[in-house]
Amino acid sequence: MKKLPIGISTLERIISGNCVYVDKTAHIQTLLDKGSYYFLSRPRRFGKSLLVDTLHQLFAGNEALFQGLHIHPHWDWAVQYPVIAISFGSGQLANRAELDEKIGELLRINQQRLGITCEEKSLSGCFAELIRNAKDKYGRNVVILVDEYDKPLLDNITDSSVAAEMRNGLRNLYSVIKDNDAHIRFAFLTGVSKFSKVSLFSGLNNLEDITLDPRYSALCGYTQTELEQHFGEHLQGADMSLVRSWYNGYNWLGESVYNPFDVLLFISKGKEFLPYWFETATPSFLVDILRKRPFHLPDLEAVRMDYKALGDFDIERLHVETLLFQTGYLTIKDKKLPFMGGLPEYTLSYPNNEVRYSLMSYLLENYLMDERQERGSVYDAFLVNDFAALEQRFRTLFDGIAHQNHTKNTMAAYEGYYASVMYAFLCSLSLDTRAEESSSKGRVDIALRFTLPNGQKQVYIFEFKMVKGADGDGSALQQIKAKNYAAPYRDGQHRIFLIGMEFSAEVRNFVRFEWEELH
Repeated sequence: MKKLPIGISTLERIISGNCVYVDKTAHIQTLLDKGSYYFLSRPRRFGKSLLVDTLHQLFAGNEALFQGLHIHPHWDWAVQYPVIAISFGSGQLANRAELDEKIGELLRINQQRLGITCEEKSLSGCFAELIRNAKDKYGRNVVILVDEYDKPLLDNITDSSVAAEMRNGLRNLYSVIKDNDAHIRFAFLTGVSKFSKVSLFSGLNNLEDITLDPRYSALCGYTQTELEQHFGEHLQGADMSLVRSWYNGYNWLGESVYNPFDVLLFISKGKEFLPYWFETATPSFLVDILRKRPFHLPDLEAVRMDYKALGDFDIERLHVETLLFQTGYLTIKDKKLPFMGGLPEYTLSYPNNEVRYSLMSYLLENYLMDERQERGSVYDAFLVNDFAALEQRFRTLFDGIAHQNHTKNTMAAYEGYYASVMYAFLCSLSLDTRAEESSSKGRVDIALRFTLPNGQKQVYIFEFKMVKGADGDGSALQQIKAKNYAAPYRDGQHRIFLIGMEFSAEVRNFVRFEWEELH
């Protein structure tokens, strides 16, 4: 059984260390046959660095590493290209001076590896000289590989002034690629975000964006077939349907893939279902953005965006949905083409259970609440349908809402805010929580599906209403019945419970909690 390549992002270490390598060189061959300048956006911990290193070793002509791989018989190993490799993946840069220092360091490393000395003092001038001198010395056009091209900017995304400085510094660097086309054989840039070419790439309009190209949807990550083929022995005894629901589901208009970091950690940690990727990519930036721009969290179940909005990302116009998609917390579930032409429309949602449960738990504790909320007693109350206990726990939940979320959040005056809190809380219980589900007569606020240990299926239908003062009028429960929200579950297999909750902005909690079981 081969070793797991945990934390390894270089092809040489994987091959020489007898580690599992999922061969992506068929996709690489397609890239090389179709063009010369590419950009790929993928979330962190998705194998981008390994992909970049594989390209590096291929162009450098390290044939021994590719024995037995798809591309080996299709590549001219007698030809070697000078490679300039730049990565911003390690460390965090706090200002423009640190960025410039890092760029200078990366250029010096490439000079030493290629045996080239640059006379130019400016960073952009040195980069351009490095490209030209490499071509002159080796007699072949240069390959340029940039990994995590946007990390210095993303690390400072909540400070617009610093982010703008970082953008300008990176633009100076990347503009050199455009100006030296005559000396470049191949260029490949990867990152998390998809900044507009105008704002960051400064006219590098020959850079083909393959982020949403179905042919390359599985360029990073593991497909179901690859998982079973390469990790079948490692996964013996695992519940594969649960593995799929927890870690598969990332999609860029082609075949869905697993997050490789999750797969490797899941196996190495004894096949325990935990949020391995999420815990390494905690979205602290998201909390800062949500504090400034409150968002109705249940809407994340089905976010609709057109093609332009999906990639419309820049520091002056941060959209929560775009940011969530590009960082991996949402993925594409459906694509629709307009009847009369125009831009396609996409439906986004969580890729899998890991992200759904973990993101809502994180936002609940860091954005919505003052402190952690005990969840076990709520789960136990659902097990025995103890609605008195549920009412008490829900009241404690809303009592714990951070004070600033009332005083600085206009959404706190609307039922959508309380729906967001309840939605995040129920999702954090790892329960099958769905928001804004459509029926023939309207949209349900929350539908919670729950299966008891004895196999009995239950569904809880929630409706939220805002009322004035300290008394409710029963309208929440009445709406569930009047709109017949329970109709989809009248199949003889579910016990159906209706729950109406009426909130008061003055009380900052619910003032009426009613429930009823349908028979």
